[in-house]
Amino acid sequence: MVQLLGPQDRLLRMVESAHPDVDVHVRGNEITLRGPGEQVRAARALVDELLQMTKAGHALGPSDVQASARMLRDEGGPRPSEVMGEAILSSKGKVIRPKTAGQKEYVDAIDENTIVFGIGPAGTGKTYLAMAKAVQALQRREVDRIILTRPAVEAGERLGFLPGTLTDKIDPYLRPLYDALNEMMDPEIVPKLMATGTIEVAPLAYMRGRTLNNSFVVLDEAQNTTPEQMKMFLTRLGFGTRMVVTGDITQVDLPQGASGLRLVTRVLDGIDDIHFSRLTSDDVVRHSLVGRIVDAYSEYDEKRMAARHERDEAAEFANRAERRAAAPRPNGPRDRMPKRGRS
Repeated sequence: MVQLLGPQDRLLRMVESAHPDVDVHVRGNEITLRGPGEQVRAARALVDELLQMTKAGHALGPSDVQASARMLRDEGGPRPSEVMGEAILSSKGKVIRPKTAGQKEYVDAIDENTIVFGIGPAGTGKTYLAMAKAVQALQRREVDRIILTRPAVEAGERLGFLPGTLTDKIDPYLRPLYDALNEMMDPEIVPKLMATGTIEVAPLAYMRGRTLNNSFVVLDEAQNTTPEQMKMFLTRLGFGTRMVVTGDITQVDLPQGASGLRLVTRVLDGIDDIHFSRLTSDDVVRHSLVGRIVDAYSEYDEKRMAARHERDEAAEFANRAERRAAAPRPNGPRDRMPKRGRS
């Protein structure tokens, strides 16, 4: 019961906030719910799911309660205990597992397909879960090595004149991948695995000309690849290799040109053994504000695109009117020359 309630009854307060019309009282090992019948039934379903997860050894946090309440509101969807019950990896006392229905679908797709694209906003766990599956595959000896890569594209800043060697200049782009690796594995083992080539972290440009066999390959920040780079990367696929490509098509930092991630969703859609997982703000597992920020920006972009469409239509209408006004008119009866009489 203590694990369910959380420190200072924090999780209990989360249950109450998810069902504001229900009063929740705890005495000993008993939980009493009072309120409208339908709301009480929904709150009880949430408490039952949370109890089932705590019995399975799941350490609950506020985000787990919020995600569980959201999943239960979607009728016909998977139950929270089913989604969060599957552990991918355990490291340093921390268990990595999917926390939303979208994340569960994404993880299952990685198990079932050779190439998976994880597309969605920041905070949805695209890269983190892909790297966890990569480490899991390595530990199970399903692959011989892990290759993590991302394009070296500045996000607004110019880093080309930083001091140091080429490795020093590239390191800031790859640092998030190193940080995630050190969370999932013993930091003392990671350098040894990198020295032997079992784990490789490299910029995308280093992939050209290679064939990657028996590997688990993760391409991060794929929205910043050009169409040519995306084609180059995907054609590195060798035997016994799985690929996961992650990115957010709303945060393209390319100075010009089309994003390879946007194009590939149209080019490869419908091909067998290639899967596109599209995560949304409902799958954000960071601070609750992140999901609202994502929704606010999406709404702003939709309004901006609608306004641009209206301006384009108005400009096209004006252009057609100008073309009609400038077009030469056919000669009227008064403009015709009089016919000559016969001599």
